[in-house]
Amino acid sequence: MKRLAIITTHPIQYYAPWFALLANKPDIDVKVFYTWSQSKLDYYDPDFKQKIKWDIPLLEGYSYSFIRNTSKKPGANHFMGIKCPTLISEIKKWQATHVLVFGWNYHAHLKALRYFKGKIPVWFRGDSTLLDYDIKTVQDIIKDKKTKSQISNLKSYIKFKIRKVFLTYIYKHIDLAFYVGKNNKDYYLAHGVSPIQLRHAPHAIDNNRFKDSDANTFALEAQTWRKKLKLKTTDFTIVFSGKFESKKNPLLLLKAVQNINARAGIQAIKLILIGNGILEKELKQLAADDKNIIFLPFQNQSQMPVIYRLGDMYCLPSKGPGETWGLAVNEAMACGKPVVVSNKVGCAKDLINEDTGYLFESDRLSDLMEIIVSIQQHINEFSSTKIVQFVSDWSFKNITKTINAAINE
Repeated sequence: MKRLAIITTHPIQYYAPWFALLANKPDIDVKVFYTWSQSKLDYYDPDFKQKIKWDIPLLEGYSYSFIRNTSKKPGANHFMGIKCPTLISEIKKWQATHVLVFGWNYHAHLKALRYFKGKIPVWFRGDSTLLDYDIKTVQDIIKDKKTKSQISNLKSYIKFKIRKVFLTYIYKHIDLAFYVGKNNKDYYLAHGVSPIQLRHAPHAIDNNRFKDSDANTFALEAQTWRKKLKLKTTDFTIVFSGKFESKKNPLLLLKAVQNINARAGIQAIKLILIGNGILEKELKQLAADDKNIIFLPFQNQSQMPVIYRLGDMYCLPSKGPGETWGLAVNEAMACGKPVVVSNKVGCAKDLINEDTGYLFESDRLSDLMEIIVSIQQHINEFSSTKIVQFVSDWSFKNITKTINAAINE
């Protein structure tokens, strides 16, 4: 039997369910090696500024082990935050035939990549993109052979070239990479991974968990919640759920809604901002005495199917850097909601089309305002059924199908 060792930092609600699904395959034995041992019970999220303990089971249905992390400053936010001297020996002791590594940017993970290369098949999963670079400029240089003096964004180009050398070296240590979407695939190709080394394992959420019951339980809960928030059935409402941080750019969305509402003769748009983070104080100051802006604190996973149903649409106006995918978009779509995202959101190429929502250029206030007004006017033209059906292909089932096929090649 094939034995797949999975190396990742800590239990995550987007991964644990498909680990269990993969472990249920009859021809593969799976064990997850968690490298951030301090996260066994809960962990501090510096962006949410609080300890996180998910209220759904993340350690059921598969074998796992928390490997002792000896870092003096443990955490998944820096390279030396994950140091596990026994990781390699424990994987060898388990007699893995394949190893799948999530992320190279930790001491223990990179060490494992380098050690197992050439000994057993080394697989990799990450969701990085090229969206933070001036890629059009880079492509122009490759195509037209322009000199540096002709480059419009020299800093971006130099950063890209430096990282390209380093990352090409890193990815020489992998045999296969599982890409999550089109932007992620472009990233791998740009850093020396060949097309024959790539397999599509789409970024996904537990679609079934967000699907409403026959009794429309989530929808009814949302209606009750809306009443408590003093929202009318006729109020057009936008939901933003995430970290209040610069990368996510909730300030742009707040300004867009307030600018639209400042116009004479229109029905005010309501905005629900759900989460916590470094920008919380500034957001609340800008929204002081604005009855159209509603704040809710961080909500745990069991509440999210209701949260997205509080609104008519979901918006993720990220500007980066580092907005690799945006799985909240999958969640909103699984609830049948149209979505608006910026072109800095990694999932945009894959999930946004005329049936699911709109795309706008990052940090363009006027563009975002125009799109919000358009959706408000045409909200009834969106089909919740079509949106749910479309995102259903981005599933845990398809992830495990791809990995299972690879291990049996």
